[in-house]
Amino acid sequence: MTASRAPEPTDINKDLMAASSTPIVLAILAEGDSYGYAILQRVRELSGGRLEWTDGMLYPVLHRLERLGYVKAHWETADSGRKRKYYHITAQGRSQLADERRQWQVINATLGGIWQPLTRTAPPFSPAFA
Repeated sequence: MTASRAPEPTDINKDLMAASSTPIVLAILAEGDSYGYAILQRVRELSGGRLEWTDGMLYPVLHRLERLGYVKAHWETADSGRKRKYYHITAQGRSQLADERRQWQVINATLGGIWQPLTRTAPPFSPAFA
C-alpha cells in the first residue's frame, strides 16, 4: 500500500491569486473570527493543500480589508499567553462578500459554459499544432 502524499501547491497566476484573496478571506472570516496563522491554515485546508499562502501575501490583504471597513481587528491573549490579532468581518464586509460571491459565480458559470463543451469535443493535444 502506497502512502498518500499531500498534494503539491499549484502554481496560480499572481493576478488570479490577488483577485481571489478578498472573497476567500472574507468567506473564512464569515465562518468566525480568526487570526493570521489560522487563516493561512484554513486556506490550505479548503484548497486541499493546493494553495500555499504566505504571511507576506495575507497581511497586506487583511490590512486593506481593515482600511476599507470590511474587517475589524482586536487583540486577544491565547491560553499559551501569546497575544494574537483576531479579525472579525463587519456588516459592510458581509455585504462585500455577497457582492464578490455574485461576481465569482458569473465568472465560474462563464468559464464552465465554455470549458464543458471543450472537454467533450477537444482532440488530444498535439505539439505539432502548438
